[in-house]
Amino acid sequence: MPNLKVIRWFKVVFFLASLGPLAWLALEAHGKALGANPIEVITHSTGDCTLVFLLITLSITPLRKLTGQFWLIRFRRMLGLFAFFYASLHFLTYIWLDKFFALHEILADVAKRRFITVGLLGFLLLIPLALTSTKGWIRRLGGKRWQTLHRLIYVSAFAGVVHYYWLVKADKRQPLEYAFVLALLLGYRLAVWVLAKVKTPQAEAFPRPSVEVPEA
Repeated sequence: MPNLKVIRWFKVVFFLASLGPLAWLALEAHGKALGANPIEVITHSTGDCTLVFLLITLSITPLRKLTGQFWLIRFRRMLGLFAFFYASLHFLTYIWLDKFFALHEILADVAKRRFITVGLLGFLLLIPLALTSTKGWIRRLGGKRWQTLHRLIYVSAFAGVVHYYWLVKADKRQPLEYAFVLALLLGYRLAVWVLAKVKTPQAEAFPRPSVEVPEA
C-alpha cells in the first residue's frame, strides 16, 4: 500500500485529470470549435462524463477487493462527487442554455419525454448522496443507514444508462456499452451477496471461537 504522501499526490493527479473534460469544453468554446450545435456538444459531453464517473465510482469496490489494493477506497468519494459535478453541469446546460429557465417548457418535457423524466430522476437521486458524502454525515446517520442511503447510486447509474438509451434514436452502441459495464459491476455485487448468504449458514453450523479484536 502506498504511503499517505503518495496517495495525496495521486489524489491531486486524479483531481486535475477529472477536470480535463471541463477544461477541454472551455477551450473549445473559447475557440468557437464546438460545431454547429454547441449546446448539444456540451450536453452530450457532460452526460458522458456523468456516466463514466458513476461507473468508475462503482468499480472501486470490486477493484480493491479483487486486487487487494484497499487504499483505492480513498478515491471513491472524490470520484462520486465528480459524477455529481458533471451531472449538475448536464442539468444546468439543459435548464439554462437549452430552455432558458422556462419552467413550463421544462415541466412539459419531464411529463412527455420519458428520457428526460428518467434522467431527472437519476440526477435527483445523486443530490442526497453528494450532501451526505462527508465523514460527519456518516457519524450522524450511522454506518449502516449511510450505506443503505448510498446504494441509491445503483439506481442513479441505472437511470442514467436508460436515459441515454432512450435518448439515442439510431446508433445505440455507446449506451449499450455503458449498460454492459454497469451490468458487470452490479453482477459482481450480486454474486458477492449470494456467496455471503450461502456461506452464512455454514458459518452458523460450525461457529469459530470468538476472539475480541480492539477497535482501530
